[in-house]
Amino acid sequence: MDYKDYYATLGINKNASADEIKKAFRKLAVKYHPDRNPDDKQAEERFKEISEAYEVLSDTEKRKKYDQFGQYWKQSGQSTWPGAGANVDMGNFDFSQYGNFEEFINELLGKFSTPGGTGSYNYSSPGTGYGGYSGGFGNQTPASNREATLKLSLSEAFRGVQKRLNLGNEVIDVRIPPGAKNGSRIRVRGKGGSSPYAQNRGDLYLNVELTPHSFFKFEDDNLVCEVPITPDEAVLGATIDVPTPDGTVTVKVPPGVRSGQSLRLRGKGWVSPKKGRGDQFVKIVIDTPQNPTEIERNYYEKIRDSRTYKPRKHLREISL
Repeated sequence: MDYKDYYATLGINKNASADEIKKAFRKLAVKYHPDRNPDDKQAEERFKEISEAYEVLSDTEKRKKYDQFGQYWKQSGQSTWPGAGANVDMGNFDFSQYGNFEEFINELLGKFSTPGGTGSYNYSSPGTGYGGYSGGFGNQTPASNREATLKLSLSEAFRGVQKRLNLGNEVIDVRIPPGAKNGSRIRVRGKGGSSPYAQNRGDLYLNVELTPHSFFKFEDDNLVCEVPITPDEAVLGATIDVPTPDGTVTVKVPPGVRSGQSLRLRGKGWVSPKKGRGDQFVKIVIDTPQNPTEIERNYYEKIRDSRTYKPRKHLREISL
């Protein structure tokens, strides 16, 4: 465990009074609270750090232990304390009451409930992301967050949907807003793990996973699709029908379009809760007929014999 300077975390000196500690914490908690910084991982981590620092420094007894522990902070690798089980005097602190370093840390960081405390950060279970500050500045009420994967079809994600989830001991209905994508994280307040010391609960985080679609795909934040056209349509241009999330629209393909070129359909892409409707990109693919009729072959031969365009002319000048 790396040494954490809680005083530096709150921006105060080691002689700070209880009121100065509380004032510093309130200021930082308002600034970095996850509700004010949605989807900001750095703010989440910062909020966790200042909450942890305040939890220790705001409690007179914990602060005293923290100050006395000093250079032994990084000894987390030791499974037992020297002299565990016997009375050991180390800076007026009796370590013999702890069987190992982890027990000491558990008390030091306030992972167990302490009646009359000053508020605590809700530490999440391993791998569940940040928790959230609860209980204002009253009693400590540690709880844990939970995570689950939520699979949605592209239609459900685009339009929004209400899902019924079985959490084991209860069934809840969750409204998924329009515009969810792979990687979207939806927070359901108060449906996480229960605290063994209080009545509050952590939050449930739903990680969205979209079922692959046969036509629509994502490239970064853009909705894309591939549409085939024939060689004559590529040369002469054409008017074609293209599916969008709202239904089919008519699109003009310009003459001389190249295979792989994309056409933009403005306002026909994915829904963004913050930016509104995005664009859809149509990738053109020239589809060569595999079994042309005799008439078609004859016309292609005539085109070949009279063609003046030489697409590989520039290759004659290439050499090593």
